[in-house]
Amino acid sequence: MGHNHGHSHDHHHSHQANKKALLLSFILIASFMVVEVIGGLLTNSLALLSDAGHMLSDAAALGLSLLAFTFGERAASAAKTYGYKRFEILAAFLNGLTLLVISLYIFWEAYNRFTNPPSVDGMMMVIAIIGLIVNILVAWILMRGDTEDNLNLRSALLHVLGDLLGSVGAIIAGVLILLFDWNIADPIASVIVAILILVSGWRITRDSIHVLMEGKPENIDVEEVKHQLLSLEGVQQVHDLHVWSITSDFPALSCHLIVKQEVNRDSLLQEASNVLHTQFSLNHTTIQIEGEGTAIIDHENCCN
Repeated sequence: MGHNHGHSHDHHHSHQANKKALLLSFILIASFMVVEVIGGLLTNSLALLSDAGHMLSDAAALGLSLLAFTFGERAASAAKTYGYKRFEILAAFLNGLTLLVISLYIFWEAYNRFTNPPSVDGMMMVIAIIGLIVNILVAWILMRGDTEDNLNLRSALLHVLGDLLGSVGAIIAGVLILLFDWNIADPIASVIVAILILVSGWRITRDSIHVLMEGKPENIDVEEVKHQLLSLEGVQQVHDLHVWSITSDFPALSCHLIVKQEVNRDSLLQEASNVLHTQFSLNHTTIQIEGEGTAIIDHENCCN
């Protein structure tokens, strides 16, 4: 049986860059959130208040994501052999659920305002413009992190992008109110933003559940992995093949290889590990090698 586990310097650098991006973003969002909440109350704008409410969730989401990165650095123990790395996925899951709840709340408030449109101060647009600038800056900071592969950071970014769209909606509503005294533009803008937030929340929740359910990473074709392993000289069969993610950027694999008796198992193990690393970026692999006639097959959990 062989075990291959590799972590690169690039991974560590990316992890630290993600933490710095989250910390700076958290400070910016939390600082402006107070201003936007006060502005929304003073101008009686649902678009601005929904944007402020989402910014509040942004601050919580960024704080939770930052906490997840910090927890993820804790060393593995006898009780938690993978450490706390999956805490990042739990943070993404909670962020996704929060997005869904926020969108539903905005829908409800918008419905009430459609039936009885209130008077809205056009000055909401000024505050919304400042909010838009803050959101663009924060989004730019987060995009410099590893948002493509890290679900936790991506969930935080989607919170901010939803907030950015909220600012745009509030600005558009403010223009319509100032030019045409069209107060119903406020709940309309809120509904549009709520739909976008709902879509983002669903995607993050779905992706985090996929990881928590030990689903395979999207970028890995299990059949192709099996094909590559079977193509190695001396390999007769591949069974009990499992591919999953510990966290966003930490895929793992385990499998059994049935091989010919005369095969040099140490060389084959090294070759299999190299194939998995170079072609599928799988660094955490556990491979059990079995000779013909001595295979141990788990029929209940076997992936063929």
